[in-house]
Amino acid sequence: MKEKRTTERYTLADLENWSEGARDVDPPIRLGVFGDPVAHSLSPQIQNAALRECKIEMQYARFHIRGNELRSALRFLRKLDFIGINLTVPHKIAAFAQIDEVDERARRAGAVNTIRVRDKKLIGSNTDGEGFLRAIRSEFSADVRDLRVLIVGVGGGTGHAIAWQCALENCERLVLVNRTLEKANALAERLRSFFAGPHVLGPVARLEAVAWDEAALRAQVGDVDLIVNATPLGMNPSDPTPIPARLLAPHHMVFDAVYGPSKTSLLRAADEAGARGANGLPMLLHQGALSFSNWFDREAPIDAMRRAL
Repeated sequence: MKEKRTTERYTLADLENWSEGARDVDPPIRLGVFGDPVAHSLSPQIQNAALRECKIEMQYARFHIRGNELRSALRFLRKLDFIGINLTVPHKIAAFAQIDEVDERARRAGAVNTIRVRDKKLIGSNTDGEGFLRAIRSEFSADVRDLRVLIVGVGGGTGHAIAWQCALENCERLVLVNRTLEKANALAERLRSFFAGPHVLGPVARLEAVAWDEAALRAQVGDVDLIVNATPLGMNPSDPTPIPARLLAPHHMVFDAVYGPSKTSLLRAADEAGARGANGLPMLLHQGALSFSNWFDREAPIDAMRRAL
């Protein structure tokens, strides 16, 4: 059969009739990403590069699955000949309660971004936290454990996973910012035991949850090194910055988990402030490599994946 590479986006209806719709695709699609939106996802580029490099005869595709379709999509996944799936916005937290098993990373974060299909069971894990650590190391030559970190958007799956990873690394300080302050407070309570150690920082608390407003942020930014955007702000060019540009300073490292063809408003503001900035591509690369290792029990060909990006 002539090889047919896929560039399409599939839907829940396609999954329902998978044996018909994907019959002519060769190599077969046995991996993918569920999201809403999903057209922007670069995961197919890096995962298909890895599959080709390792001479694994299958493909990875995008699936546009809406929030109210996730349960059905996961049900179909159990019955199909898939190896696994990645989850992106808005499914990471919702999927946590809908799968059969989760590993320790996913349990801590309360969110899943990687599913492995084994014997019709869905096994969830979360590679966001470790992917974030590796991205910070590669982009800023810094270790999270040595940094004071402020995360905007800890109510979602990505922010949740990053916050847990910072706590596990015993970072110097952690500030949790969220539009719904109750969610930030609840997460702070779960992480409090990690920050009971003897670090001496003078009058500032090692762990704080604060409201997402300029006055609260202004009181914090002088006492942080790394600012992380874990919200979707920046996916559209017209989006405002999650942190007002005037609060950024040259000593800041700014990591925007959003990635796209052009710089987000936050990263442009970081440039103007003389701060160092990085987008979400290195995190995508590293968490994608960890997903690949999870599915195939082997090292991911990270150089081939990096070239594809």
